[in-house]
This record gives sequence, C-alpha cells and structure tokens, in this order.
Amino acid sequence: MTIEEHIEELRAELKWCDDAAEIAVIARELRAALAEKAALEAAVGVRT
Repeated sequence: MTIEEHIEELRAELKWCDDAAEIAVIARELRAALAEKAALEAAVGVRT
C-alpha cells in the first residue's frame, strides 16, 4: 500500500466512524501519515 492509499483509507475511516476514541486514534494516524508523506516529498524535492 502506498502512503497516498494509506492516507485515503484513513480519511475514509474518519468519514464513517462515530466513536470519539477511535476518531482520535485515526486522526493521530492520519497526521502521522501526512507528516511521513511530507518528509518523503521533501527528501526527493517534491513541491506541493
């Protein structure tokens, strides 16, 4: 699974989730995945 696919999967989970504790976990994972993507892009010089 690519980082982009992982991010999209996490976003989809957030849309249907209605448990506050689970939302917090998913949101934390999403922030980490977005940070990882940004770091990877910075490493190869991709500009967004």
